[in-house]
Parts: sequence; C-alpha cells; structure tokens
Amino acid sequence: MLKLTRKLEYSLIALSHMQHKEENELSTTKEIAVKFAIPQEILAKTLQQLAKLEIVHAVQGPHGGYKVIESLDNLSFLDFIEKMEGPQGLVECTTDSDCSLMDVCNIRQPIKIINKNLKTMFSNISLSEITQ
Repeated sequence: MLKLTRKLEYSLIALSHMQHKEENELSTTKEIAVKFAIPQEILAKTLQQLAKLEIVHAVQGPHGGYKVIESLDNLSFLDFIEKMEGPQGLVECTTDSDCSLMDVCNIRQPIKIINKNLKTMFSNISLSEITQ
C-alpha cells in the first residue's frame, strides 16, 4: 500500500513539534532528534530542506533553531509531499515517465482514476490537520 518515506515522516514529526511551541520559541535539531528518537544527521538535512522550501525559518547561531514560518493551513498535504519528494503517483505511468509497458498495459486507466482520487483526497487535507 502507500507508504510515506522516512524523510516525510520526520518532517511531519518535526512540524508537529514546532507547531505546538510558543510563537517565537525555536526548536533545535538535537531537541527534536532526542525527543522522537530520530537520527540527528538525517533530521538536520530534512529541516534544511524545509527551510529552503520556506516552510520553516532557520535561525543561525548558538541560540538558533527552527520555527514554522506560517500557518500550515495554507499548504495541502499533496503540495507538501510534492515539494519534498517531487511528483508522486501509484505507478510510473502516472508521473509522466517512460514506462516500457505503456503500449500494452491493461490497467493504466483504472490506476489513473485511483491516482486522481488519491491526489484529490490529499489536496483536500491541510498540513495543519496532520501536524496538530
């Protein structure tokens, strides 16, 4: 079945943690990694990506850390996944790839319908609903 990558899981855990902090309170990579038993090096790269995508704000220095930039209500779960991982689909042919079975595939249409329905569902869920 569908499965989120570790990077997405760690991102959601970190965002949920940060969302429950006071407005100007920062979270450090170490704090989140220790609290949720996440490898610190992987979490650091994930948080840097979230900062690059302007989902979180990174503050440098000895008292630095991360905080959520804006309300996560404005970002759908689908948009979040695609920002983090790129275009997603159940199978290769749903993401504009060159599948070698394209000409003979007898399940392409039903899979496209399922994929469309999943994308619709994910686009109707805000990131804040998941990280509350």
